[in-house]
Amino acid sequence: MARTAAVVGGGIGGLAVAIGLRRAGWAVSVFERGPSLPDTGTGLGIWPTALAALDALDALGVGEEARRRGRPQGSGLIRRPDGSRIAAIDVDRVVRRAGEPVRLLARPDLLHLLAGALPPGLVQFGVRITDPAPLTREFDLVVGADGIHSDVRRALCGDRFPVRYAGVVAWRGTAAMDIATGGETWGRGARFGLTPQGPGVTNWYATLAVTEGYRPPDGDRAGLLRRFGEWHDPIPRLLAGLRDGEILRHDVCDLTPLPGYVTDRVALLGDAAHAMTPDLGQGACQALIDAAVLADCLGGGVPVPVALRAYDRCRRRRTQRLAAVARRVGRLAQARRFTPARDVLVRLALAVGPPA
Repeated sequence: MARTAAVVGGGIGGLAVAIGLRRAGWAVSVFERGPSLPDTGTGLGIWPTALAALDALDALGVGEEARRRGRPQGSGLIRRPDGSRIAAIDVDRVVRRAGEPVRLLARPDLLHLLAGALPPGLVQFGVRITDPAPLTREFDLVVGADGIHSDVRRALCGDRFPVRYAGVVAWRGTAAMDIATGGETWGRGARFGLTPQGPGVTNWYATLAVTEGYRPPDGDRAGLLRRFGEWHDPIPRLLAGLRDGEILRHDVCDLTPLPGYVTDRVALLGDAAHAMTPDLGQGACQALIDAAVLADCLGGGVPVPVALRAYDRCRRRRTQRLAAVARRVGRLAQARRFTPARDVLVRLALAVGPPA
């Protein structure tokens, strides 16, 4: 008789681990609080290690389909507000190290790709699980993949390991614009990023070092134009073409490091376990790798407590180290003082190369 697993959360990590567990012979149910998969969202950079995780999760070609749908990310620049160059982002280095590029894939496309590898009806939408205890009596395993504000984590840990404000508020969205290359522009306590997503579509984001919960008094678009309107082209032009309803705003947060990701019957993965700031572009990638490792540990009839401890040993230190680096990179990029020294440091860091 197949072992049973309940996955709380139908995002990238939850859908991915459901695929992997089913491949390992488990009977899986996924509970997602949202009403359906989203149809809108910005792009994600899927690194070679995450593509390899997709290959490991599914023999039916999810990894290859992600490669087909994704657009290879090109090299870019980190610049100052006047357009002068701080450093180059050499994405070709990733190809030389890993054998393939980072792929840019819109979040909804990745979610629909993962969901399409599962049987219809396996994901139950509109179901919020606030306490995993009843699930542990019904299922052999419970996976908390329910995001940074995880109810499963709160049930396990209480409020001892809170979500932390990282010191910046972010705005993001897509714009009907073509750009030749992407990259970031770093000012004093402010940053603006651009990434080509596809023909006629550009991902953009902006961050400001402000108090938690900050809202521009005259609206997001006007506030962004006031802060970034004199930066180099095409930033003012992009912002001028937006409407307030197209702009997403949120506080940037990460998670206080947990002493463990598992109990005997419950495992946390993705943002529920190690939510990190977006400064390394690794959040979705690490959720996919978590899913592949967890499914692998739980294969072959290994007892659940033993498998979960192996997963924790494999993933906790690695992901918490990445989260700490991401937080430091964010602080460096948002520096208000000593920006010439900051620019030297980032050139040295990029000379070593990004994480593959």
